[in-house]
Amino acid sequence: QVQLVESGGGLVQAGGSLRLSCAASGSSFSINVMGWYRQAPGKQRELVATITASGRTNYADSVKGRFTISRDNAKNTVYLQMSSLKPEDTNVYYCKTIAGPSVYWGRGTQVTVSS
Repeated sequence: QVQLVESGGGLVQAGGSLRLSCAASGSSFSINVMGWYRQAPGKQRELVATITASGRTNYADSVKGRFTISRDNAKNTVYLQMSSLKPEDTNVYYCKTIAGPSVYWGRGTQVTVSS
């Protein structure tokens, strides 16, 4: 069973920055895709960014140029550097990973951007 531990959320003013981290442990399979999603109350969970083990990245249009996803394969850890944050970035951010045939989600970390 893969465990995902997220950290780095919090409260920040508009225009500020935050860095999220998500460490995966317990996988007996190689971890391929890791990524971040976010969900506001009453809305569907949406893609923020993903990164493959080889470093190929994919971003939602709404965060391109502001957010950067990266990973440390040796530590099975994925990062999300968020800059130029906007109030509409306020959400619970969830880490997701695919290990073998299974998909795993973290518990989420709250990011709140004040105007």
